[in-house]
Amino acid sequence: MATNGTLGRKLRMGLVGGGQGSFIGRVHVTAAVLDNRATLVAGALSSDAARSKASAADYDIDPSRAYGTYAEMFAAERALPADKRIDFVSIVTPNHMHFPVAKAAVEAGFNVVCDKPLTLTLKEAEDLASIVKKSSTVFAVTHNYTGYPLVRQAREMALGGDLGDIQAIRATYIQGWLRTRLESEGHKQAAWRTDPKKSGAAGAFGDIGTHAYNLGRFMTGLLPEKISAHLKVFEPPRSLDDYGHAVIQYENGALGTVTASQISHGHENDLRIEIDGTLASLEWHQENPNQLFVRKNGHPHAIYTRDPNASFMNASGKAACRLPAGHPEAFFEAFANVYRAAFDAMEPAIAGESFERTNTLYPNICDGVEGMYFIEQSVASSRVDGAWLPLRHSLARR
Repeated sequence: MATNGTLGRKLRMGLVGGGQGSFIGRVHVTAAVLDNRATLVAGALSSDAARSKASAADYDIDPSRAYGTYAEMFAAERALPADKRIDFVSIVTPNHMHFPVAKAAVEAGFNVVCDKPLTLTLKEAEDLASIVKKSSTVFAVTHNYTGYPLVRQAREMALGGDLGDIQAIRATYIQGWLRTRLESEGHKQAAWRTDPKKSGAAGAFGDIGTHAYNLGRFMTGLLPEKISAHLKVFEPPRSLDDYGHAVIQYENGALGTVTASQISHGHENDLRIEIDGTLASLEWHQENPNQLFVRKNGHPHAIYTRDPNASFMNASGKAACRLPAGHPEAFFEAFANVYRAAFDAMEPAIAGESFERTNTLYPNICDGVEGMYFIEQSVASSRVDGAWLPLRHSLARR
């Protein structure tokens, strides 16, 4: 079957993490192959070598390319002819392994798609950004909610002035799955997310608060100036926050709020954002992603539906659609849009051509560093009773 890429072939994918019991590994692979531009050919799927190789059958990876460690995979793949080895690596491990795997991948010359947050610490993120800058590799970070068609529609509306001057951003991500201490019951996903050695400095704020913050940055382009945050553990003796709230002041004087919870009864993946401008406001909910609410005083409230054939859809929104109106597009497709944008950069990179590295549609290494700065400054502010701290990183992009 023909591919849509410029190389005339599918990109060859390697997967690190995603072994038996993983949720996000299957999501990445499904998203990567959705547009028939990539195929999974190799993997180091677990920190346990035996489990890694046993997991390969779940992905139809040939046993000869099922590796016990990521280092083994990178060395073996580099030794293959250029027309056989992997083109890119997707990293879907717990947070503490993102840096060593990504660093090794970039230094081996492989393009990278890394789950968020970028690394365990800000220092690791900054070091990784320096390594990526010196390389010729594409580096994407899966802030996957940026891939929804109506999120991209809203971004083009906000950046194009349809909302006027942006004055307020309210972003919340509310879950309830950690209301009880699942980590004490052997729950794999809860265990690593609540362990500072594997998750990093923050819990809920690092896991989902970063998504809410990134969504506001992506949709408005506003640069942050400073942050005041309060993070709290409501299920002691849990080590990392399970609830938090932050106020952000932006460069233009706008105010933003980010609230993240993993202890709110009945909430699943309730990510939503509201943006207020001087001309209009908009609202989008991740659990109802095919509608965008636009409001203007004195006018009827408008509901934009995801319709690639509608005149009200802008170019960015239309380009992110795969299905006709009325057929819901959601999580996998949004993830795939991030991959598709990254592939658009990988293909010229592999061909030895120039490609955009900073102002990309896909979240890149700069966005990853920003996310880590947001986490560390939120934690630092909370430790001093919500004191205002700087939030604009030198790598922040408009």
